[in-house]
Amino acid sequence: MTAPDTTAADTAEPSGRPVVAADGVDLVRNRRALLDQVSMVVRPGEHWALIGPNGAGKSTLVSLLSAQQHPTRGSVEVLGRLLGRTDMRELRRHIGHVNPRHDLRSALPGRAIVLTGATGSIEIPPRWEPSAAESERAEYLMDLLGVTAQRDALWPTLSQGERGRILIARALMPTPRLLLLDEPATGLDVAAREQLLASIDQLRREHPGLATVLVTHHLEELPESTTHAMLLRSAQVVASGAVGDVLTTKLVSTCFDHPIEIERRDGRWSARAARTAPGPAGL
Repeated sequence: MTAPDTTAADTAEPSGRPVVAADGVDLVRNRRALLDQVSMVVRPGEHWALIGPNGAGKSTLVSLLSAQQHPTRGSVEVLGRLLGRTDMRELRRHIGHVNPRHDLRSALPGRAIVLTGATGSIEIPPRWEPSAAESERAEYLMDLLGVTAQRDALWPTLSQGERGRILIARALMPTPRLLLLDEPATGLDVAAREQLLASIDQLRREHPGLATVLVTHHLEELPESTTHAMLLRSAQVVASGAVGDVLTTKLVSTCFDHPIEIERRDGRWSARAARTAPGPAGL
């Protein structure tokens, strides 16, 4: 299936403006720093990975990028709009956010779930009917993400991998310029993970202006198309920049406070505990 004629995801920000610009951001809750002097610039067509141990601040940063909350100090601009001086609810309509903990309580079929991306709701609103263009886009996105066969399958019967790809299609319904993927490979077996990553790579090829930010703990979950990375530890940035400069043995080991060997082969990363020298003979 060919793409609909107009997709905002293929359109760069006016005058080349960043999609995200966070400068010196602190976020404090109950006197605890969840983010400490975090800065980040994401431009159209860039694909960022946020990596770090549990509690590092990854999901907290995504909550700012998704216009769910405001920073305590510093500034955050998303799609050219400054948080604290814009309508957060309206801004969220232009951001695609994929949360594997999608709070769906009805046994909706796959196509209906994708279409809820057009309404910005979890359930289909009463008496709402999609337009011809919305129906066409839903079919296109399901084809792109490889879940056309699940269009009539009910949510409880879908595998975790199928759910993940349907939620990405849902997030793309309003043609966002920013797509946030919060641990999309959570709970997937190896085959389902590889299908998901292939779908993300295909999505990025077909929508070259789309910017994405993907949260993960595991380097094996990074698509080949990843361009940039940020390492977070204890609410602070350890390193940030081009993926090849950031995902190194030294920096990742520092981030996780453990010796970790990093290898990149055919565009994909792997990590393992660094080998230690053998002890004296007989020990």
